[in-house]
Amino acid sequence: MRKSMKRQEAIEHSSLDIKLKRVDRIYLPGEMMEGLVIISSKAGWSHQGIMMHVAGHAKLQLSARSVGLFESMSNIKPLCLMDQNFDILDSGKVPDGVTEIPFEFQLPKEGLHESYHGVYINVEYKINVSCERGFPKKALHRNIEFVVEVPEAAKSETEPERFEITPESLENVNASSLSKIPIFKISGRLFHKLCPINLPFTGEVTIEASQAPVKSIELQLVRVETVKQMGKTVREATEIQNIQIGDGDVCRNLVMPLYMIFPRLFTCPTMLTDSFQVEFEVNLIVVFGDGYMVTENFPIELYRGR
Repeated sequence: MRKSMKRQEAIEHSSLDIKLKRVDRIYLPGEMMEGLVIISSKAGWSHQGIMMHVAGHAKLQLSARSVGLFESMSNIKPLCLMDQNFDILDSGKVPDGVTEIPFEFQLPKEGLHESYHGVYINVEYKINVSCERGFPKKALHRNIEFVVEVPEAAKSETEPERFEITPESLENVNASSLSKIPIFKISGRLFHKLCPINLPFTGEVTIEASQAPVKSIELQLVRVETVKQMGKTVREATEIQNIQIGDGDVCRNLVMPLYMIFPRLFTCPTMLTDSFQVEFEVNLIVVFGDGYMVTENFPIELYRGR
């Protein structure tokens, strides 16, 4: 028992933490970021200074899914959005207990893209704090991510867009196959195709007629990520979320609302740069009981209103 107690006493419990003033960690370009670097030390120790590095990058993210697709683009350098270094504390000694060191810095007013976590493209901002303590003590490190939102002026658009889906309006269907498709007519409206990301996507859909019973009606949000390099373009669409609008053989001529919240971080204002693009689409999917499925695609543009 005595040996184990001595070993526990020899274990050091010092730590480094970062606490931002805003709990949600959301900031706009040009705003001041304030917070604390919190040091918890046991018995105190000397150090060679505490440094802070703030970085923001837009970069290509490769995974098992991207092998053979984006792999040829793996040598694309990350796009640096911000890179700042600060001295938080000069070399010296940290006393026993908890020490809080305040810090503040201003984000750049221009050149920032909104935070985004995609499948192949990532835009992220991080604060890294390090403390070198010299041999034999290990250096302490801590990093946290914060979110940048980039608002812009409201954009005007025309009246809600009406749509109508029938067997004759379908693309990629041979004329000889039309006779095999059950007769149906689906109509509706999209209230916005130029969508404020901080407001829900809305519209309505109506099954006016259908020979075959309807099994399900779904609204699918899709991200389209494009990477460009030396004249070569790779484009991939992946699902973000899928919401069921109607279940079963819904009543005919019943107006059903479309309502979808854009998820934070997995969506962002539409980004078009020289090396990469992030765009979004909405698919209205109607599944019939006989196995047929109809998909209508609507490209949309997202922006963050002030």
